[in-house]
Amino acid sequence: MEQKRGSIFWKIDWWTLLLYASLAFMGWLAICGASYSYVETGYLEFLDPGERTGKQAMWMGVSMLFGAFLLCIKTHTYRNLSWLIYIATLILCIITIFISKDIKGSHSWISIGSFSIQPAEFMKFATALTLAAFIGRREFNISDNMDLAKCIGLIMLPMTIIVGQKETGSALVYFAFFLVLYREGMTGLFLLMGVSAVVYFVVGIKYGQVDFESLPIKIGPYAVTVLIQMFSIAMVKFWCKHDRTFITLLIVNAAVTLLSYWTAVYLIEFNIMYTQYLLLVFNICYLLIRIRLGKEQKNLWIALYIVGAVVFFHSCSYVMQNVLKQHQRVRIEVLLGLTEDLAGAGYNVHQSKIAIGSGGLTGKGFLNGTQTKLDYVPEQDTDFIFCTIGEEQGFMGATFVMIIFVMFILRLMALAERQDDRFGRAFGYSLASIFFFHFAINIGMVIGITPVIGIPLPFFSYGGSSFLGFSILLFTFLRIDADREQKSRA
Repeated sequence: MEQKRGSIFWKIDWWTLLLYASLAFMGWLAICGASYSYVETGYLEFLDPGERTGKQAMWMGVSMLFGAFLLCIKTHTYRNLSWLIYIATLILCIITIFISKDIKGSHSWISIGSFSIQPAEFMKFATALTLAAFIGRREFNISDNMDLAKCIGLIMLPMTIIVGQKETGSALVYFAFFLVLYREGMTGLFLLMGVSAVVYFVVGIKYGQVDFESLPIKIGPYAVTVLIQMFSIAMVKFWCKHDRTFITLLIVNAAVTLLSYWTAVYLIEFNIMYTQYLLLVFNICYLLIRIRLGKEQKNLWIALYIVGAVVFFHSCSYVMQNVLKQHQRVRIEVLLGLTEDLAGAGYNVHQSKIAIGSGGLTGKGFLNGTQTKLDYVPEQDTDFIFCTIGEEQGFMGATFVMIIFVMFILRLMALAERQDDRFGRAFGYSLASIFFFHFAINIGMVIGITPVIGIPLPFFSYGGSSFLGFSILLFTFLRIDADREQKSRA
């Protein structure tokens, strides 16, 4: 009996496997709904290998068999082979750029007979494994700038190559790995920089041409400068934890901002943007003086943050007009409400919202969706698969799917936390972060609250490479989790 208890069958986390199987089955049903045609398809053809539903069922079977194989591999083997897997997958991704066909502007698919694979989907596994192995080293210290730089390099290198494949959406997924670094002790300054950059970009672009009452300025630039002041002062309070500096900067910035606004409106009209820039210069100088006096060295990073934020904001317009492609620019403008293009860039999201809204509370029923059956929604069985769920299963069905996803991600985080070494914990959080990014962004773009960047909904969107890639990540982690008791006894 003890020998049986030592087998992988007894040690595997079956709750996670149950959630995985549930998501996979619901995903296949969603693809059946999205692919079903009133005229051409019958129920028995759902397993036809010539149909998308049959192909997806085949990939599900292949993924589960391959997952069973991965469960037989010891954790130390994953550690030892991590760099080899990383380098080999990197090389494959580079080769893909030159040998792949142009598919909707992307060079990310390799054709093998009647099948195609997307190496970028497996690069996420390779990156997660290698990052976890690097973090799991005994001498690793996230506070060491060199170790942190190496971690960032491990993340950014594949990201850059995937951008070279013209797969911007897949490349953006790699930002999820920074959540892993944050869990391992990286300063929250990097996360703050990311969040504030998004806020500055959105506010600056959306309100960049909106007049500020009767004053000769625009709301966008003025609001961003005020936000930069607020973020930097908050960093003094919560990061440096220096109350005197915080109070001084808060009083000076608030008083001068309000006084200049009141003066410009009621006394002498002038460009109050000059006042805001002078305040930013004052903040920088004050922080640098405190460093000179031997105070908290973190003040230097806050001063650099202010400079970087101003440079970033003023580069946004240039990037929008000269760096982004036309379709990318239009998508952002549609998302921010600057333009309405229901027949062009906004068509997919518009039709998707119509489909979801038409499902009502309980939906139209399995295979009874009209918007999806009549092909009003492009990519309805891949990137926009969630609109099929919303139309056929309604609000209740869509909510149920989201609850299962949240339970799955929380379960992965719980498994990651119970690991007894950094390698297992880092890999677990890599997995949870990747799933969370795909889940949040995919559903967000389907309902129109995030840009359309073309990433799949895990286990739901049609595609063998993505399903297999996600399954490899999951089953590898299940094996690592199953070995934790053995490692702790050793």
